[in-house]
Amino acid sequence: MSYDLIIFEPSSAPRDKKEFMAWFEQQVQWSEDHEYNNPLVCSEPLQRMYSKLSEHFPNMNVDEEVFEAMEEAGTDNRLTDYSLGTDVIYAAFAYSVAEEAYTTMRSLAVEYKVGFFNVSSDDGEIIFPD
Repeated sequence: MSYDLIIFEPSSAPRDKKEFMAWFEQQVQWSEDHEYNNPLVCSEPLQRMYSKLSEHFPNMNVDEEVFEAMEEAGTDNRLTDYSLGTDVIYAAFAYSVAEEAYTTMRSLAVEYKVGFFNVSSDDGEIIFPD
């Protein structure tokens, strides 16, 4: 299990909760015609936010040297599994960093004016940048 959050392109997502959830379910079918580990497929605001977020929570599916260095330093719990789509970035964090991940990702979403959805929350908090 992981602690899951997403950021999304607000212009692509419906604001009605029921419609948003249907849109979200469609997004996580991962049916776009590309690999889901390349940030260049994301919208420009999502790319910028991913760049900043991955400074705090590096992508576990990239550089082996980073992975080994973090494992050796005992900070490998910060490694995060990202799925990068055109309109969404899905981040699966370790539960041991859940609170920090939530705070960091939510504040960056506000700063970069992208949407935020707490997948792991019972109430499924959805925030649009306005």
